[in-house]
Amino acid sequence: MIKLQVIGNLGKDCVVNNVNGKNVINFSVAHTERYKDSQGQQKDKTTWVECAYWTERTGIAPYLKKGQTVYVEGTPDVRTYQTQDGKQGASLSLRVLSVQLVGGRSDSGNNGGSYNNGGQQSYNQQPSYNNQQVATPAAADITEPLDDLPF
Repeated sequence: MIKLQVIGNLGKDCVVNNVNGKNVINFSVAHTERYKDSQGQQKDKTTWVECAYWTERTGIAPYLKKGQTVYVEGTPDVRTYQTQDGKQGASLSLRVLSVQLVGGRSDSGNNGGSYNNGGQQSYNQQPSYNNQQVATPAAADITEPLDDLPF
């Protein structure tokens, strides 16, 4: 089995469809990776993943809005096609097994939730640190011996 894990932002609001009596939530996730090219120039490379989440529980759909950061995992599929001008193209799609809200631009105070294909829903009880600053102790404030490692 091949499993793909993606963390990224939704490119648009999800769409819930009914295909042959089964619900499917369709959405696209963009992951942007920053790197430097051979001349040292900063470059961005965005990979889009088309996602299909086949589930009877569509409760997460209202939260899958444009800009929302999500973590999805599932089985990948690469589809090839021919463009109108005769060139070969390819797209990456994912049959989603689980999806988790991470936070992001449309984070409105929710702590995120996760859904899996077993139909179970659970909410993370972890606080959101998006807008909070965490104080780090200064080196002079550390009183524990540095060479006393637990392993």
